[in-house]
Amino acid sequence: MRLSSKTPLSRHGACSNPDSRFLKLTRSAEVLLGEEEWEVDTAAIKTELSFEQAKSIISYNQSPDIPFDRSVNAYRGCQHGCIYCYARPTHEYLGLSAGLDFETKIVVKDNAAERLRQELSRPNYRPAPLALGANTDPYQPLEQKQRVTRQVLEVLAEFKHPVTITTKGALISRDIDLLACMAENNLVRVMISIATMEPEIARRLEPKAASPLRRMAIVSQLSEAGIPTGVIVAPIIPALTDQDIEKVLKLAKQSGACMASYVFLRLPLGVKELFVEWLEANYPERATHVMSLLRQSRGGRENVSNFGERMEGCGVFAQMIKQRFTKTCNRLGFVQPEPLNIGLFSPPKPVKPQMDMFE
Repeated sequence: MRLSSKTPLSRHGACSNPDSRFLKLTRSAEVLLGEEEWEVDTAAIKTELSFEQAKSIISYNQSPDIPFDRSVNAYRGCQHGCIYCYARPTHEYLGLSAGLDFETKIVVKDNAAERLRQELSRPNYRPAPLALGANTDPYQPLEQKQRVTRQVLEVLAEFKHPVTITTKGALISRDIDLLACMAENNLVRVMISIATMEPEIARRLEPKAASPLRRMAIVSQLSEAGIPTGVIVAPIIPALTDQDIEKVLKLAKQSGACMASYVFLRLPLGVKELFVEWLEANYPERATHVMSLLRQSRGGRENVSNFGERMEGCGVFAQMIKQRFTKTCNRLGFVQPEPLNIGLFSPPKPVKPQMDMFE
């Protein structure tokens, strides 16, 4: 389904709905506004849910430039609608669009906790920190009702399995009871993603995510509960959000954050076209400058997928960003997080009723 717009759509990041690159046929249909309102005064396209019985739930990777080798994603697609999201192209594997479909057609893995329990109980499983939020946000709005992330956390807490969480959703405060108990045994670390403190830029960039100030309040709330919490300044967009690096880090430190990281803007596959379309619709006067600086930081291209370079970029501008970030972190006293505890991992023993009498 293809929908084009010269102007931004209310409460959505993408301005269009390009066909999946895997489709042999193209489709064209009108997208109608739904009856449900996201906020009192704005209407958005109605979210459609479908449910998947996942055959497996832990995804493994061998990427040398990310600090985890396994993750769980409870949802496909994300209501937050962040225009820069590198996970958008994964929706095309479902025959859906990386544009509006990614924000409005969400797949719920409602057996995620059950599958996780099975996989953690395998005799050959060896624990290591497991990431939530590596692809789509585990605390997007529909989690309020679906509670899949909550169920996954309950399994991890029961097994005493270490977990890292990345989110820009305020709903994580609901699970402070679980997270605080896990933190007592050094089993959890949370990173709150904040790209900018400018509310208008954030509203356009991440239309259904919590506001920057709300996210900063979550940093404070989690920290006060004894949960190790940091901030990830992501993405850093040249000539649009890079001016807020120091401000985000300073406010995060004042709010109790103990660690920080950043990611330079990435535009893999179809995300590039969606982002450029968004720029021209929302910030036409900056579009050329933003993309010029991005290319200067990506060897003349919009995106580079090389390990070690894709997160930070290269060139003079990217090096300046890295220096600013590093110097600010050092000045504010951010530290490298200590390794999470894997020694407490305790899967339930298999039930062997016939043999118990001999033990």
